[in-house]
Amino acid sequence: MRRLVEFLLRTGSIDSRFSGFDRANEGARIHRRLQRAAAKVHEDYKAEVALRQEYTCDGITYTLEGRADGIFTRDGVPVVEEIKSTTLPLEEITENHAPEHWAQGQVYAAIYALQNDLPRITVLLTYFQVDEELTVPYEHTYTAEELDQIVQNLLHRYAPWARLAADWQEKSREGMRQLAFPFPTYRPGQRAMISEVYTTCRDGGQLLCQAPTGIGKTMSVLFPALKALGNGVKGPVFYLTARGTTRAAAEDALNRFRTQDSSLPLRSVTLTAKDKICLCETRECTPEACPYANGYYDRIKDALWDALDDTTGALNAAVLQEYARKHRVCPFEMGLDLSLWSDVIIGDYNYLFDPVVRLQRFFESKGDYLFLVDEAHNLPDRAREMHSASLEKASFYQAKKNLGKGKSSLKTALSRVNDHFIEWRHRCEEAAAREDARFGQTLFMPDLDESFDRLLTRLCEQLEIWLDEHRDPSEQHSELLQLYFDARAWLRVAETFDDHFVLQISAYGSQVRASLLCLDPSNFLASDFSLGRAAVLFSATLAPAAYYKDLCGLENARAVALRSPFPQQNMALLCAQSVSTRYRDREKSIPAIADYLATMVRAQTGNYLAFFPSYAYLDKVYDNFCERYPDLAVCRQESAMEEDQRAAFLERFAPSPSRSLLGFAVLGGVFGEGVDLAGDRLIGVAVIGPGLPQVGARQEQLRDHFEQTRGCGFDYAYRYPGMNKVLQAAGRLIRTPTDRGVVLLFDDRFVASEYLRLMPPHWSHLRTVYNEQALQATLEAFWQMPATESSEL
Repeated sequence: MRRLVEFLLRTGSIDSRFSGFDRANEGARIHRRLQRAAAKVHEDYKAEVALRQEYTCDGITYTLEGRADGIFTRDGVPVVEEIKSTTLPLEEITENHAPEHWAQGQVYAAIYALQNDLPRITVLLTYFQVDEELTVPYEHTYTAEELDQIVQNLLHRYAPWARLAADWQEKSREGMRQLAFPFPTYRPGQRAMISEVYTTCRDGGQLLCQAPTGIGKTMSVLFPALKALGNGVKGPVFYLTARGTTRAAAEDALNRFRTQDSSLPLRSVTLTAKDKICLCETRECTPEACPYANGYYDRIKDALWDALDDTTGALNAAVLQEYARKHRVCPFEMGLDLSLWSDVIIGDYNYLFDPVVRLQRFFESKGDYLFLVDEAHNLPDRAREMHSASLEKASFYQAKKNLGKGKSSLKTALSRVNDHFIEWRHRCEEAAAREDARFGQTLFMPDLDESFDRLLTRLCEQLEIWLDEHRDPSEQHSELLQLYFDARAWLRVAETFDDHFVLQISAYGSQVRASLLCLDPSNFLASDFSLGRAAVLFSATLAPAAYYKDLCGLENARAVALRSPFPQQNMALLCAQSVSTRYRDREKSIPAIADYLATMVRAQTGNYLAFFPSYAYLDKVYDNFCERYPDLAVCRQESAMEEDQRAAFLERFAPSPSRSLLGFAVLGGVFGEGVDLAGDRLIGVAVIGPGLPQVGARQEQLRDHFEQTRGCGFDYAYRYPGMNKVLQAAGRLIRTPTDRGVVLLFDDRFVASEYLRLMPPHWSHLRTVYNEQALQATLEAFWQMPATESSEL
């Protein structure tokens, strides 16, 4: 109901100064506070009353549903209360400043009066001014007939949009029912994956699908999901990704359906990060700074109608920007609004799993949604990040310093937070003196520091006052606004803190960093997945399945592992067992690794990639290799490479090279997954070590937590994440049925049973080589063998 009245009646501008999750969260707390107070005054006060009613208007049947904030009886007359928190100054909180607020209460009252046969009912609109902590009530009493007419008028205004949606729904679902697979044949294993995904989407539930490179995972999940929409599932489909390259793959797959049938009614919207899609040179989402935010709600309906008339149905970033310029609206917000009218929504994991930016317009309650989670091996770590928060002492000290001389409530609040950081630093120093300090001055605590959170809450109050009084853009405004958001993020995480978290305090000289670390995100993810009908998590590396089912909160999910569609004999899989890459052995391993790499590269002209567990190790081997093998061409991944630098790095891996090239890259980095170098653009991959995360304070906390809760701390903290990175890096090789290449693993641990059991079935032919001569002979024999074109392994 709220979406309906806001869509029809909301006017004005986007203003992000104090909007977003935390303002909504604060509003929910205020609601509960006022509801508790009202319940003490009115004995029959009921909070959060669910209401649902069908209406027919202009030949269209609607189901209206929502929750009234409160319903009670006063002087014999029922009252429906609608509560709104606001930061508007008291003088601007007039009776009719927001018609959509009245309309929401009126619709609730109309339903309640109809269902309870009431002749009259009162609507109480209660505003709570956050800064002054004052309530401003307005009320009107209506007859049931008056309220029914108000509802009918709203539905009459919405009728053109309802017909537009209904017509599209009918045409698109019929198109999807008739949808044909857009290729003449299925790849080996693809039909099995499609069947598993369709069954899950149709019947509901969760599926973990490990599908090796080459099956065509994107098409294998989108095709059955669309067929499910055509056979009665309401949808929409959410295609959720960890990176932009896989969003492009989803767009390409959908465009293939459109190419196959140009009349197919299939609307997809790609949600792109604000910073990337923003039309302004500097992103500042306020009406004063942004012409696309100013008056957004006055113009958005015309923009939406125009975009919904787009015959291509492919609403990607470029198309959204085009419509946004035409109608002078924000392309990011327009994309969010268009998502409600789309069959497929493509976007980052954030839009479901991050409590700050999730699509509240969908996920306030459960729906018939289909979640397709690409590269799902990334989800546990991403979820940990989404539910963690960090603050640094320097930010508070610098903010206070930049405010200049003189006293103020804000400076006092900043000083008190800064002083608490100093206390923490002393505690870290004392703990380091008493205990094992192998990880420096780091302290872990199983409980929140509630006194710090109280200081932070008071600081946020002062920051809100300052930011409200200083609205003009400036460097100081941006600094304090970011500090406010960081503090609110901390307090948000603190509300969810339990035995799945730990508080970490680390001191580095005069600096102190505090973090609320989410160790186990499974409960959060389970709650997120419960919002939809079905979820399909897919990746080339989801082993062991029990590990991912556990961390993703999908205890009852079905897990399937599909075999590689490519001939096993097209990949030489070798292990240099005699080379130890353990930390204590790394210095002496450098020459041997360089020799093995040179042997691999010289065996066949082509492009190769070598992946290292750290930049430090990479640099040492790189320097040794360049000094001893100056005739071989090399390139190296640098830290913090920009997008153009990454593209230039990959462009060096050209097809049909006249001389060999060896690229040095970091395991688990930007080139370790999501990179498609098909054909002879890449014919060899070396992986130096089993990819174990670096031992550190945080990683050891993960180990301890999962040892206590699962009995397998080393596996969860080190072995499983490490092998996932290894398999992802090796997956850059053999991208098509005719590709050939070599994977060379360094370290004897790869042939230990604990690691062998984590390897996929098509790695069953792993062979060991004990020196460069054996490697050379093995590779000469491999490259002389003819390629095999297809296989049903």
